[in-house]
Amino acid sequence: MANKVLITNTQKAVKVPSGIKILIRRSCNAVLALEGFEQPCEVSVTFVDNEQIAQLNGEYRNKPQPTDVLSFPLGEDDTYDVDQETETLLLGDIVISLEKAMEQADLYGHSLQREVAFLTVHSMYHLLGYDHENGGLEAMKMREKEEQALAKLGLQRTVSYGVEIEEE
Repeated sequence: MANKVLITNTQKAVKVPSGIKILIRRSCNAVLALEGFEQPCEVSVTFVDNEQIAQLNGEYRNKPQPTDVLSFPLGEDDTYDVDQETETLLLGDIVISLEKAMEQADLYGHSLQREVAFLTVHSMYHLLGYDHENGGLEAMKMREKEEQALAKLGLQRTVSYGVEIEEE
């Protein structure tokens, strides 16, 4: 299976750690394998800073503040655009704010690599049609799948995603 993961860095706020591109490719492939997705496909991943992602978030979601990751699926109902030359399915684009990812890695007490892998896996499920916006069972199912993919990568969750605030 020849999957292409195109990775671009357009930000200077955070130094891109070595090995992160391999980790992103492994993250994408882990999700595709778990989902039994066997057709060759292409995904684009772009690193941006908080200013760039806030602009995109405002433009596409009407929320003009920084977020960690945005997903731009090119498919709907398991139907995807196809690169006619290579017959590769175009799944979509993932945009990650490395600046926000660094903030969250510090907040949750894990590595930037772990955070970027989580954001990539999370976005891949969006590109494949999963959603968590309405909460409930669908959100739980998506979270379970994310954890499966991270476990496959050897990146099980070590801390909860909730942050406790101590009262004085």
